[in-house]
Amino acid sequence: MCDEPKIDNSTQEPMNCTNHTAYVQCLPAPNITCKDHLGIEKVFTGHEVGFYKPIECRNVNGYSYKVAVALSLFLGWLGADRFYLGYPALGLLKFCTVGFCGIGSLIDFILISMQIVGPSDGSSYIIDYYGARLTRLTITNATFRKMQTYP
Repeated sequence: MCDEPKIDNSTQEPMNCTNHTAYVQCLPAPNITCKDHLGIEKVFTGHEVGFYKPIECRNVNGYSYKVAVALSLFLGWLGADRFYLGYPALGLLKFCTVGFCGIGSLIDFILISMQIVGPSDGSSYIIDYYGARLTRLTITNATFRKMQTYP
């Protein structure tokens, strides 16, 4: 049985996240016997840590998803959303053109809401750990494709 990860309140990611991985401790069931890499057997009582399970975490640098969407919705025509996310040239362009006559503001609102446009430093948004997150799925040459069979 593995513990739930401890969530950092400021980043909404598991604590001790390094290289997109955090570890949670797991307790084996009582009376389980395991051999380690040296061949030594150990019997677990169910109260000691047997192993650490790796869980995935994201790199965040302080850009809040809620703030980015709110800025895009209310001040997107001034380019505030792009300034906040670290794109000053696009922010200035949106400011000078009044959000590309409103069309650019609408497009940016959709792109930021769908998490397609993120912070300029490549980090992820801070989103509540149990909140709505989008995960991009990509298909590469290494992707396994199962042929669909029809009955």
